[in-house]
Amino acid sequence: MEDPALSLAERRAEIRAVALQTFDVTEAARRALGPHWAQRTPGEREEFAGLFQGLLERAYLSRLGEYGGERMQYVGERIDGEYASVRATIVTRKGTQVPVEARVLHRGDRWLIYDVLVENVSMVASYRSQFDRVIRSSSYEELIRRLKAGASPDQSSPAPSPPVQSPK
Repeated sequence: MEDPALSLAERRAEIRAVALQTFDVTEAARRALGPHWAQRTPGEREEFAGLFQGLLERAYLSRLGEYGGERMQYVGERIDGEYASVRATIVTRKGTQVPVEARVLHRGDRWLIYDVLVENVSMVASYRSQFDRVIRSSSYEELIRRLKAGASPDQSSPAPSPPVQSPK
């Protein structure tokens, strides 16, 4: 993935493939939808998980060109039964240290990521708050409409990229 001969599209394709192998999208979607997940039919859950995956791809894979030269340093891990967290620090080109944590779940013979925290801000909790706000102020159907339109859950226009972490 660090091969300079790879185009941005090739890098995105490689990262997408790795992400799909290491990320439990359905578990992340279930947690992001929170208590509203239990009210959904199996078909609605499947549809939501697919739309959630698309949201994550638009929000994060689209930003790959912004990164380069960062290093990741392993900090530690904590295992509690079928759950674990892996802590690391991203060191930017300017030397800024950004704490990250991957929360993982043991599925079969593998550990799969279901949440990522950057500077102690949970991706799942952030989306859960947005999704809940839309469902409570409007409806689940409105949330689905926004996600299908490629909109951010908090707005009805196309989703902006997440804020860029400025190197300090």
